[in-house]
Amino acid sequence: MSGVFFSRNTSDSKIRAYGYATVLLQCPSPYFSTKIKLFYSRDPPILKAHTNSDILLRLPAGKRLRDIKWISVWCRRFTVNFGDVFIPVGLDPPRPRVLPEFKRLAHGLRSGNISVLDAKTFYIPNLHYDGAGPDAYFWVGNGSEPSPYGTKVPNEMGSLHPLRGYQGEDIEIQLPGKLTAYDIDWLAVWCVEYRHNFGHVYIPKDLDVPPALGQTKITPAWWYNPTSSTTSQTPYSAANNCKEILDKRLQVRWEIQGDQVQITLAARLRKDQYMAFGISGAEGRPVMLGADVVVAYWDTRFNQPEATDYSISHLAQCDGTRGVCPDSRVGGSDDVTLVSGNQNGGVTTITYRRPLAAKESSRDKEIFTSRSQSVIAAFGPLNSRYEANAHSFMDTTRTDVQLDFGTQNDNTCIGLAELDAGGPEPWPTRIISGAVNLTARIGPAGGLRGYTPLTDNDITKGFMPYGHPSWGIAWYINDQLIPEVYVERGKTYTFYVEGGDDRTNPAKYHPFYISDSSEGGFGQKKEEDQRKQRVFAGVAYDNEGYPYPTAVGRYCEWTHKTTDQAAVSETFEDYMKTLQLECNSGEPAVLNWTVAHETPDLVYYQCYTHNNLGWKIHVVDPGTPVPTPGSRSLNSASSLQLFTPLGMMAFLAVR
Repeated sequence: MSGVFFSRNTSDSKIRAYGYATVLLQCPSPYFSTKIKLFYSRDPPILKAHTNSDILLRLPAGKRLRDIKWISVWCRRFTVNFGDVFIPVGLDPPRPRVLPEFKRLAHGLRSGNISVLDAKTFYIPNLHYDGAGPDAYFWVGNGSEPSPYGTKVPNEMGSLHPLRGYQGEDIEIQLPGKLTAYDIDWLAVWCVEYRHNFGHVYIPKDLDVPPALGQTKITPAWWYNPTSSTTSQTPYSAANNCKEILDKRLQVRWEIQGDQVQITLAARLRKDQYMAFGISGAEGRPVMLGADVVVAYWDTRFNQPEATDYSISHLAQCDGTRGVCPDSRVGGSDDVTLVSGNQNGGVTTITYRRPLAAKESSRDKEIFTSRSQSVIAAFGPLNSRYEANAHSFMDTTRTDVQLDFGTQNDNTCIGLAELDAGGPEPWPTRIISGAVNLTARIGPAGGLRGYTPLTDNDITKGFMPYGHPSWGIAWYINDQLIPEVYVERGKTYTFYVEGGDDRTNPAKYHPFYISDSSEGGFGQKKEEDQRKQRVFAGVAYDNEGYPYPTAVGRYCEWTHKTTDQAAVSETFEDYMKTLQLECNSGEPAVLNWTVAHETPDLVYYQCYTHNNLGWKIHVVDPGTPVPTPGSRSLNSASSLQLFTPLGMMAFLAVR
């Protein structure tokens, strides 16, 4: 039996009263009884008034629940019983529940057996995770398996930053708000941006764990104050509502003020660049056409902030009649009121206010306070009129972003001032030319030195990478991170593909194919989107006309020896020293590609099931000069033996 007893006490007594427990008598009595300690002093203080307080009672040393028959609130001076509860014989009190470990699916996630310490607290021992997921969190929810319809759980420090790497650490996490272990079916490590499950554990329905009253030992003192009521709530203010969008480059804070909403936008803007935010033109997806947005920027002519009401009637620059236009320029009214603005530490912050209601039905959209709705955002350059000009594809919302303007204390932001404005220096582009045998394996994306900046055509002009977003892994061709491969028309090239063959584990199932799409992901596209891609190798069609991948081989991955060291690895060669090759049993798939004469000058090697894993293949005519690998990639002539099937087996045997 546990020595801890949990009780809800609603006594409003003003006289001297103590908690008592007896070991002999059949009814509460001042004799043969023992004071229960609510505090750890030698003589606990007299009970004070309590109203709906949660109290944690600890039995005196040597006493256990099986040793007592009742517990009461007793007035010692007048020998009066204010209330009691009897302890049933054979009581089986709530106790922590031990669950299995995290299922091991991706990014080196593993742990010891996870314990549910109380209704809100999970203890995760020996946690390992490489930290390479771009948007990973502890994640809970309902259903037969983890899904996007979950809830973020703060890490062991109470933070909602994306998870760092863990190397065998013992941590404790607590469910947010009123959520308890009885309300959920699973706990997972989940990548929100890419909707990917790195591993999970199921929560049984027959839990019988203690209520969460702050009794767990690892819980920080600031998390729970046992002398105060648990009904207190953080004040509702704009500082407590914040969401990061556009790859965490734009922070949006909001506060409902009567029939208006006050919104604060913050970002690292370049000179003569704007940030735009507003309601999407369609519910459930990001649509510019018909959207109602506010364009905010710093006017360098007058050194002051500006916020302007815009509507989008056509996907073109405003011509005074239609396009991406200020409402006031096309006969409407500017319903946006500038509140304040400043520039500090490279961060531009602008606050404005706009009505909740749609003042002009043809241009404005209503902001709801009773449910979430789709929003859009963008960065872009200002034209000579200081109006919004066209933005790039990477500088606008590309997936549905939902925001509930009526919510309270919804804050998942970190300080933009804490971010490195430039980030670490990207690694140089790798080049492979002259090789006809190539391996295709999976490896880490390399953080801000790797995939995203490498897929940007002009990284020097941005304050942060503008390349393709990464979900933590990428193709390694000849053990190089997304090199640019040069091939000749008319020649045949052989790819030994080791991207995984287990369809039941999406995290380790990456068929290889070649197309004209810089994004890839042919297998997840709708039929109309598939028709927009031209496929050159790696995809076939069955008798019913359905596509399927052909380059499906065993799984080989370059994994982190510890946590992701990209940020501290000055060169890619240094980074490779922090990785180790792990391969499943089986054989690589062999994909032979004869480059047709009509093949475009630029195609891409990609993953059939996921977006943004591969990069460029340059197609040239025979005899065309091409860049040489030099020190930026493997020496092809000396490495070809390694990339034959026999060579690969010998290499793995040595490891």
